[in-house]
Amino acid sequence: MPSAACQRIAGSMRPMRPMRSAATRSVDVLLVGGGVASVRCARTLRRRGFAGSILLVGEEPGIPYNRPPLTKELLRGEVDPDLIAAEPHEWYARNRVGLLASARVMRLDPQARLAELEDGTRLRFDRCLLATGAAPRLLPIPGFERAHLLRTLADAERIRAAATGAGAATGPEGATAGPSVAERSVAIIGGGFIGVETAGSLASLGLQVTLLEGGDALWGGALGTPLSDWARAALQAVGVEVRFRARASALTVRGVWLDTELLAADMVVAGVGVTPRLELAEAAGLACGEPGGPATGIAVDQRRQTSAEGIFAAGDVAAVPHPIADGRRIRVEHWHAAREGGEAAALGMLDLPAPTRQVPWVFSEFAGQTLDVIGWSPTWDDQLILGDPASGRFGVAHVRDAVVRQLALVNGFADVSLARAWIEAGPGPRELVGFMAR
Repeated sequence: MPSAACQRIAGSMRPMRPMRSAATRSVDVLLVGGGVASVRCARTLRRRGFAGSILLVGEEPGIPYNRPPLTKELLRGEVDPDLIAAEPHEWYARNRVGLLASARVMRLDPQARLAELEDGTRLRFDRCLLATGAAPRLLPIPGFERAHLLRTLADAERIRAAATGAGAATGPEGATAGPSVAERSVAIIGGGFIGVETAGSLASLGLQVTLLEGGDALWGGALGTPLSDWARAALQAVGVEVRFRARASALTVRGVWLDTELLAADMVVAGVGVTPRLELAEAAGLACGEPGGPATGIAVDQRRQTSAEGIFAAGDVAAVPHPIADGRRIRVEHWHAAREGGEAAALGMLDLPAPTRQVPWVFSEFAGQTLDVIGWSPTWDDQLILGDPASGRFGVAHVRDAVVRQLALVNGFADVSLARAWIEAGPGPRELVGFMAR
């Protein structure tokens, strides 16, 4: 069944320099980035009565779409590409939201409120949202260009075509004649959310899948051993071989080299994390990290306003101060955070209060299982198992400084909305009994 996110759809930065003389058009709100953060911002502005002009500029062709189905329903062939729209095509005309696809903003001048496109067109704006997203990390190993990356709709379509076609594609450019689907093999580098979800989906297509994780646990150990053990068992149940401490050293036409061992594979998919696309913001002089620290994300306040008045940021690029992180700025790389960030930015543009709920929520689905992670806790003092893992429905609470900072819920163990509200209150471990009784 299609996910709730599915709806019908129609079809290197340089340092700041003076804008070139070219055609200039004016717009009240400029949305840079063709993802759900920009769409949510536009939707919220219109719902709140904003009557000014809105222009959304995106680098991909077509209209904005939801990314979660790329590793799930779309890769498995359960939905068509035209069913993952963030909003249907007619919504943009009905709400007077301009769309400029296959276009890239090359320069931004926050003081002059000007943006310049790749073709030299200049856009004068009153307020601007930067939602430029993130780019897949590349491994510095020989032959890595042979690996498929999965970030865009085009990426997902290439992978599915290679997986279901008659050829043995070894890279992102297509397939050549080779074995049938049942005989095909794929190596997936990276045991994070992208790797785990892709492994489950490709296994459902009949491929022989090996998932390679360089560490000792899935998700890089960020969710702990109990959840990694559960996920590994779920993947193995659908035929995925999961290998830990397996680091790729080179890719060849024959497969993946793991130091001195060659893992034969007809196709390789890599999901080794992403890097926020900060080039435009950095060149514009926006703060992209803590003072004196590295560039980790565009620094914003709760309203998603950056260090420059009238310039906002949301989605994967935005580093937001979170109470759950003791007020520190963190980036949450997920669809739900992008939607909430786009809404908060719209309210900020209208000088309205930002949403009060700040608890991150990440969801995943693979191998017939679901996982919801509520909260944020990269480190913890203790982890508590809730319920019985043998039943297939359980939870894991991560505790730091005597506060439950994160809840992981397996297969609907608890209501997500209740869990977000509960985590927001900063509960102690003793309060878990009361929460489970709800």
